[in-house]
Amino acid sequence: MAAETLWPTRCAVCDAPGAPLCASCARKLPYIDALSACPRCGAPFGRVQCTECNAVMLEPFGYQAPPYDGAVSPLLLTEEARRIVTVYKDQNERALARPMAAIMARYLPDRWLAEAAMAFVPATPAARRRRGFDHAEHIARELSWIVETPFAPLLAPPRRLDQRTLSRAQRIGNMRAALTVLPGATVPRRVILVDDVCTTGATLFAATEALRKGGAQDIYCITFARA
Repeated sequence: MAAETLWPTRCAVCDAPGAPLCASCARKLPYIDALSACPRCGAPFGRVQCTECNAVMLEPFGYQAPPYDGAVSPLLLTEEARRIVTVYKDQNERALARPMAAIMARYLPDRWLAEAAMAFVPATPAARRRRGFDHAEHIARELSWIVETPFAPLLAPPRRLDQRTLSRAQRIGNMRAALTVLPGATVPRRVILVDDVCTTGATLFAATEALRKGGAQDIYCITFARA
């Protein structure tokens, strides 16, 4: 109580005191229209002809189609969404995991949930040490609680180069070498894979490949925002 009085919780977007994401800012976020989005990769305007998951765009990754069975994101990665992610990950505002997961839960198709387990793309050991927590893990835990789906850590923490400086083709090669199933983990038939942001898709592609090698048959992906 004293800590809240001295350092009140503030909205990540507008800085108003009271909640990590105030209701007003939550309503104004750049939501993707699910009726216009690509049913396979979740691209904002890909319902009729997707410009993101076609063979030409996926050729650098060595795919004709995305390796997962479906992907969704509730938000475009605009300044507001990026601010939420940054405050959550890099300013240690862990309370944002719950409102972020609540927004994501509204975009999860019911048909994905039957007999599914909720997994996540783990942070590197260096990132986890720097932040003190694994950001995707916390979101996945909250999301699994909201939709009443078992939480299942399945992927080992990757040891990889910083993705931000790499090209699209380099990213998938980097991630393919880095992501593996946890030793001894039992991979269920259906997995919902959680991450915070989708940029090129390389991380989700590589995580999907690792889970398929581990025995998963149906793999669906959800991120808080996408570029």
